[in-house]
Amino acid sequence: MSDSVIHAVAGGAAGIVAMTCTYPLIFLSTRAAVETKNDGKSVYHAVLDIIKREGPLGLYSGLNSSLLGIAVTNGVYYYFYERSRGLVQKGKLLSTPESILIGLIAGSATTIISNPIWVVQTSQAVATMKQAETPLDPSTPKSAKKLSILQTIKGILAKDGIQAFWRGIGPALVLVINPVLQYTVFEQLKNALVARRTAKLRAAGLSAALAVLTDGDIFLLGALAKLVATSTTYPYIVVKSRLQAGHAHALGYKSSLDGLLTILDVEGIGGLYKGIGSKLVQSVLTAAILFAGQRRIYEATKKAISA
Repeated sequence: MSDSVIHAVAGGAAGIVAMTCTYPLIFLSTRAAVETKNDGKSVYHAVLDIIKREGPLGLYSGLNSSLLGIAVTNGVYYYFYERSRGLVQKGKLLSTPESILIGLIAGSATTIISNPIWVVQTSQAVATMKQAETPLDPSTPKSAKKLSILQTIKGILAKDGIQAFWRGIGPALVLVINPVLQYTVFEQLKNALVARRTAKLRAAGLSAALAVLTDGDIFLLGALAKLVATSTTYPYIVVKSRLQAGHAHALGYKSSLDGLLTILDVEGIGGLYKGIGSKLVQSVLTAAILFAGQRRIYEATKKAISA
């Protein structure tokens, strides 16, 4: 098995672990973004409504399709990232332009291949949110009806045809800059830390080999990289989320840029960063777990195959 495939498997597995650990934050930030925009509810009251309607497990609504999506997304990304890096790196540290190029290649391939899964996931989330907007009726069951992945796929095919699975591909490709920033920042931070520690080792007369980073180092660097990427691209994420969720006011956006300008004009600069707090917590934790987990799973898989 090639290193690229092992990295892909490790990336997919680490993505599942990270998504499972942080999914309630993902669900809460998405639901809160819809409910607070529409009726002025606080995040706290939005959470209470979710629990009233669906119970505590409602916070994991849509987890199955999200796990499938993150496994495929991370697996494909790591495969193309490692394949591209192997062709460019050739035993040397990556420069910033090389990191960006590799990220663009891997991100674009991942977006095109995984877009159908995220269309399904978004459709499920929107269906659940629309049910949640209906006033609670004590005579009705507490749990909302949820469509399975297969039912959602059949519904999309019947209504819009197979081309619907690539709707939003344009904005999604623009957002490739997010993982590009994330992995570029991660690589450069990692290179800087390795170089600094290696210099200290050599100054002390120790081994001339490159310094080895710990799991804690990888966790922290992954978190910092995601913090930079999410903070930079968040306004565009807001526009994309509103369009995918099918908000009535968002349907009037002529383009993503028009959406940004409209939000800025109507809601001010704060409108471009609504919900960023919970999103940053989730994104940073997910990235940190992903980077640290992928490394460990890769090493364990490699060792098992070699044994």
